[in-house]
Amino acid sequence: MDAIWTKLYEAAKSVQNGRKISDYVSGGEVAAAIESSSGKIYTGVCIDTCSTLGICAERNAIFNMITNGENEIRRVVAILPDGSSGAPCGACRELMVQLMPGRYQNIEILMDYGKERIMTLGELTPEWWIK
Repeated sequence: MDAIWTKLYEAAKSVQNGRKISDYVSGGEVAAAIESSSGKIYTGVCIDTCSTLGICAERNAIFNMITNGENEIRRVVAILPDGSSGAPCGACRELMVQLMPGRYQNIEILMDYGKERIMTLGELTPEWWIK
């Protein structure tokens, strides 16, 4: 595995801390790390609520990146509760497409850490409504 993927995986794993926050909110079951175009790593965790107010770990990490003045993504990894990695949901894909129209296709996504399987967002979202 490329050293940057290991670094991203470990960054996400370091913030993953699944826990009940209140009777209505839990967080940290899924964690994500993204590498921006500057090479900086930003992390986030999922926040689940009993209504639609929650947020995915990937979007949380992207918002962290934007909060810190950046807006271009190179790589994304999401760590599921069992420690495996997986693909971003449709809402997270949509945000990345809208954030980087015309350039989102090259964002790399770690699909399976154990098998070292990497795909691009363009492969995951062919013929998206934004080119």
